Formats: sequence, C-alpha cells, structure tokens
Amino acid sequence: MSGTAPWPTASLIQTGRLDLEPLRTEHAREAVTLLDDTRLHVFTGGSPATLDELEARFVRQSTGHSPDGSQAWLNWMVRNRSVGQIVGTVQATVDGSAPDCHEAEIAWVVGVAHQGRGYGREAALAMAAWLREQGVDLLRAHIHPRHEASAAIARALGMAATHLTVEGEVRWTTAGQ
Repeated sequence: MSGTAPWPTASLIQTGRLDLEPLRTEHAREAVTLLDDTRLHVFTGGSPATLDELEARFVRQSTGHSPDGSQAWLNWMVRNRSVGQIVGTVQATVDGSAPDCHEAEIAWVVGVAHQGRGYGREAALAMAAWLREQGVDLLRAHIHPRHEASAAIARALGMAATHLTVEGEVRWTTAGQ
C-alpha cells in the first residue's frame, strides 16, 4: 500500500455495554482523570500525562494516519454507555506495506477503577472484529510477561505469545510470526 492509499477511518463501534468512540481532542479533558494513575504505568513505564500533553497527543493521534501516510492510526475512547463514563481506550496502528497483508499493532488500557469488569476484553474483541472487516489479516500486541490481564485479553483475541521480546515485552500475534 502506498503512502497515499486511503486508510480506514475509526468509526463508532458498539457492544452490549460499550461505545468505542473515535478519538477526538475534546476527549482529553475527560480522559486525563482516568489516565492520571501511576498504576497504569507499572508494566509500560512512563508516567501520567498532563492535560496539555494529552491534548497534544490526541491532536496527533486523531489525524488518523502517520505523517508519511504509511500507517493508519485508529484510536477509540471506551465509554460505559449505561453511566456515560469513559473507562478506557483501545488503539490500532495498521501497516499495509506488504501488498497481500494488512497488520495491526493493537493495545488497550482500562482505568484502574474500572478493571476486572471485562471492559478491556469486550472493547478489544469489538475493535479486532472491526479491523478484520477493514481487511486486517494479522493482529500483534506487545505485553509485559507479568501482565496477566493483558495476556488473557490477547488469548481471547486468538493470539499466542511468540519467543520474540521487544523492550521487555513479549510479542503476541494471531499468526505464527
């Protein structure tokens, strides 16, 4: 796929309990509180972003593609529809450089106060189904070896751990790569 190829645009995805809303800059004001917890960085490193940092990140991510056009950036805020509250995020970076295969690097985050309710699994499954409808053939994630909750979500997506470790995280994939 060339740098000028049209990428899918994130659209609203609904599950039984959740709305996956395409990322907008305006989400930063609500998300900053959800993401302002150092426990979310235990496995990934870093620290919570300030509102200004989060707004700047959301401006970049909401463009929907990398600056050179080689990747689609698809980001959603996960909202519990019954209470109207954002509970997490899901994202996919789609690479279509191989002419016969579109691959997506996926990730998910659920706010600490909302963990243990199946939101991450439900949102990731819905995103993965949507990605497949868009022609994505392979899903990939990088998960810290001690992050059991994320490993469980990856298994629910049909992914398996590989022997490859990148920056301390194990690569999981839906194919034998």
